[in-house]
Amino acid sequence: MSKMLIVSDSHGLTDELQQIKARHENETDLMIHCGDSELMADDAAIKGFTVVRGNCDYEAGYPDETTVALGEHKIFITHGHHHSVKTSLMGLHYRAKELKADIVCFGHSHILGAEEAGGTLFLNPGSIRLPRRRVEKTYMILELLDRKIILSVFDIDGKEINDLYREFSLPNQ
Repeated sequence: MSKMLIVSDSHGLTDELQQIKARHENETDLMIHCGDSELMADDAAIKGFTVVRGNCDYEAGYPDETTVALGEHKIFITHGHHHSVKTSLMGLHYRAKELKADIVCFGHSHILGAEEAGGTLFLNPGSIRLPRRRVEKTYMILELLDRKIILSVFDIDGKEINDLYREFSLPNQ
């Protein structure tokens, strides 16, 4: 079993990001920030996160995308602005297939969402600063249990949003 924390679009928040990290860092194997942190790589608030560069990030040290292996899963992480995620997930889908990734973590739209399509799980944790289509400022915890995946969503204060609990099963690659 592995767990990962996924946040995005914190747009300069430091105290809140550190609180989320402190709340979950001892229970997670991987912490992901999907871009638009607006923080420099040496900022204590972003330390420990696997970070990608968003359209509002000026830190040249962040990659535009990266992949991480966790258990049986290959995770593709990007902000999403280079893949037109505000109009379609198709660009992400094609890139995930090229990379042989079965989980995609992205941000940019500030819209919380989770969708499985064609054996790939697409996750957008929303925004912990400026959410759209919801009032809650959200982030995700993903539990990986072989091919079963459990998704939990939390508000910025750590309260689980129970109506968003989901389980997914991905086919073997």
